[in-house]
Amino acid sequence: MLIKEIKNKDYWENFLLSQPEPSFLQSWYWGKFHESLGDKIFRLGIFDNEEIVGAALIIRVLARRGSFLFCPYGPIISQKSKVKSQKRNSKCRSIEILTNYLKDLARKEKCCFLRISPNWERSEKDIKIFKDLGFRDAPIHLKPEITWLLDIRPSEDEILMGMRKTTRNLIRRGYKENIQIIKSENPDDLGEFYEIYQKTAKRQNFVPFSKEYLKKEFSVFVGEKKVSLFFAKHKDKLLAASFFIFYGRQGFYHHSASLPNTSKISTSYLLLWKAIQEAKKRNCEIFNFWGIAPKNKPKHPWQGLTFFKKGFGGYQKDLIHAQDLPMDRRYWLNWVVETFRRIKRGYS
Repeated sequence: MLIKEIKNKDYWENFLLSQPEPSFLQSWYWGKFHESLGDKIFRLGIFDNEEIVGAALIIRVLARRGSFLFCPYGPIISQKSKVKSQKRNSKCRSIEILTNYLKDLARKEKCCFLRISPNWERSEKDIKIFKDLGFRDAPIHLKPEITWLLDIRPSEDEILMGMRKTTRNLIRRGYKENIQIIKSENPDDLGEFYEIYQKTAKRQNFVPFSKEYLKKEFSVFVGEKKVSLFFAKHKDKLLAASFFIFYGRQGFYHHSASLPNTSKISTSYLLLWKAIQEAKKRNCEIFNFWGIAPKNKPKHPWQGLTFFKKGFGGYQKDLIHAQDLPMDRRYWLNWVVETFRRIKRGYS
């Protein structure tokens, strides 16, 4: 096995999209987006006898407390082998050779640790792969690790019947109240989205992405026809807006915003239903609601959002917690800072 950098977009995308449920966070376009931010990226292919068996988009994250190499929702490891033992052995070997490569790369890039957030369903066997290589649980996660998914292959009527009764009724009420749902792929409309996004961040006490960040992300994905903005208006007043990415067989509920005191008007329910319908039109099989709160943390900041998302029906998928491999003593300063932030934000 060996590692090679991949420079060909089609080669990269063809491999990713041949695998089950790849995330847009490993796509060619996510790498392109980070390059537009000025980040250094590495698209690494894992090869076995000249055949690609894995891929990992790596982002160098610069931070004053210590830079690190980050693999978001990766690596993607081939599931081609039908023999379980061969598949397992390939996964172990792939992670080992990738780790060794990244350790050398981290030294060259003057990074103090590696962070991998696998898009792998949580299992003791897979966690052991990382532990055996010296990884430890990260003090904080950068991407959702408890996700809520909905199979949207059934008919619209069947999907509606699988929802919580209240959710279904609020969608119908949205139609009766003449809520306008407007879909846009126009980058100029991001300004309207950002206005209420900032208000949402202030009200819900989270750190918003910058307008420039969202604009660059939207610009990369809209060029590939993989993103849409949805706006919900009532009597010409904008009440809610969301940013959806469509990649592979999934539609992702990526960024959202709403004005307060709109609970009597079911804008967000109808907006999300329209996005699910859009995902079906694009031949997606899964609608990914993104992150939800853990069941055992009633004071978690995402509890209200979690109740809203679960009302649409679906199932929970728990991913392996982000894994860190310390490279030098600077890592521990980062560990202290991130642990403090996690507790302060109510995620502990």
